[in-house]
Amino acid sequence: MHIHWRTSVDVIAQILRRHGVEQDSVTDVEAAWGAFAEFLQLDIDGLDPTPDSDADGFIIQWGRRSWSDNRLILTFTRQLAIADIGDHDERYWQPGLWQLDLELAFDDEADLIGLDRLDVQDTGFRFPPVGPLRAAALTDTWAETRRHAPVRAAWIATPASSTLSFECVC
Repeated sequence: MHIHWRTSVDVIAQILRRHGVEQDSVTDVEAAWGAFAEFLQLDIDGLDPTPDSDADGFIIQWGRRSWSDNRLILTFTRQLAIADIGDHDERYWQPGLWQLDLELAFDDEADLIGLDRLDVQDTGFRFPPVGPLRAAALTDTWAETRRHAPVRAAWIATPASSTLSFECVC
């Protein structure tokens, strides 16, 4: 299925609901991840078509962020390099980078202690194409998060709040 990049936030919200999750009140991280993984397998129209471009990727991040009232967070991000914006005739034109984030914020709990002090704060961006290669990368990324006890704990904890955003980060 192909979707236009401008409808991404609406599509992920629909997928989340289908998985029994509301974007602004996620209570089941595993269900949210399942919805996000499904969303990551959708082709998005309007992306940079340049061969070998990093036009469509994802990352999982964790830690403590000031913009989340200094709460512990777990964030699922899809990054898109949008080609159909701006003036392509401009000398230094480049695709705009947009990120769709599902951010889950947690209250400080004993099991989550250390989430903000791990040596790594993310899985690193992955840019495999939609399909079997992306499915393999999703499995690998999920397994990578399991290596860190506080991240595993966040995966089964109940978030205190959640937000879904889609913004230009260029």
